[in-house]
Amino acid sequence: MSLEQERSAREQAIRVLPPPPYPEPAPGRMEGRRAHFLSETDRQARSRSLRPAPRLRGRWGLVSGTVAAAGATVVVLGVGLGSTEAPRDVPPASAASVRLLERAALAAATTPRTKVRAGQYSYVRTVGHTSVLSETGSGEMELLREDESMEQWTSVDGSERSLQRKDGKDDLLPGTPGRGDLNSPTYDFLAALPTDPGTLLKRIRDDAEKNHGAGSGSTTGPDQEAFVTIGDLLRNGVTSSETSAALYRAAALIPGVDAVPDAVDAAGRHGVAVTRTHDGERTEWIFDKSTARLLGERTVLEEDNAWGKAGTVVTSVALVSSGIVDKAGQTP
Repeated sequence: MSLEQERSAREQAIRVLPPPPYPEPAPGRMEGRRAHFLSETDRQARSRSLRPAPRLRGRWGLVSGTVAAAGATVVVLGVGLGSTEAPRDVPPASAASVRLLERAALAAATTPRTKVRAGQYSYVRTVGHTSVLSETGSGEMELLREDESMEQWTSVDGSERSLQRKDGKDDLLPGTPGRGDLNSPTYDFLAALPTDPGTLLKRIRDDAEKNHGAGSGSTTGPDQEAFVTIGDLLRNGVTSSETSAALYRAAALIPGVDAVPDAVDAAGRHGVAVTRTHDGERTEWIFDKSTARLLGERTVLEEDNAWGKAGTVVTSVALVSSGIVDKAGQTP
């Protein structure tokens, strides 16, 4: 990116976001991060040049099941719509996205700390939808929205199973209670993650490399998987202020991250978004324009395909409420 393009991107970010109610990072700090981003991108590019490019997959995929009562086949949008080779020249995160992620990190870092005790639960309430393709009895395909609104209580120390409330029904999620992992984190697991952004991203990316790296057959690739994982951790888990700030700063180290000036979450709230586009789909993390607080996440088609026309929102989830409570079933 040329100096003129970078200056333009920064000016766009300034127009989109009003002055923050908390201190801006020092210019030297931002320049240091920028240099680190470029260095990291160069390192990854050199690494990719020494091995075959990994196969990529989108976040959504094709999972089919038969709905006997309706006599229809339903295809759920879930894992990659196609496969492409990993780009070898993905640029570093744009200046606008770096600025927005730093604002989100500063907002998280200045959030008052909540004292968490063993035996408590983290609570998250979300509203939203995903998309399914339904084949009717006549063989026609119909695109439907499937409600994904829910409440969930997760044991902060992993000593109890998680409780999920959806469509008025309570279910204990399967699995043995435990400390948690990147796919099903507990508060204690998240609090124990490294808070240095580079170290944290390496931890997440190393995990993604196992199933989405070179030779895995995956069509996602570790960079996209790392971006998706960080988004899931931020949206679905109640985290400490230090961990949240580190996750935002780690995301700014991922190549290909960008920003858009306006996006709408599943609750109808407008915000500004950090994005990453892969395989014709744009994943957006939507933030409040004034506070830089995370509002939700959505996936938007950038190309026409079986799921819809370009611009179609195929999945959208908004974070409505979260906090720490003493027992499952309580709300903050």
